[in-house]
Amino acid sequence: MIGLVGTLIFAIPVANFGVWRLLDGQVSYGVALIGIAVAMVAVPQYVLDPGRMLGRLISGLLPSLGRSDPTTSDESAGED
Repeated sequence: MIGLVGTLIFAIPVANFGVWRLLDGQVSYGVALIGIAVAMVAVPQYVLDPGRMLGRLISGLLPSLGRSDPTTSDESAGED
């Protein structure tokens, strides 16, 4: 939560400046600044979350650990 607040402290002025550039007629510059502000918030929250990255890494490296695979038990029962 503190990380999000810290990010918003920097992203809100960038977005505000982008809106003012849009209102002044500099459309590409304003849209670019608003896009940067959105990326400043979205990237750390959704892409660079260390907990999620570690979970994905572990689940990718060890896919069968901690999960029961019902097809494995059915196949072994049919071989008898």
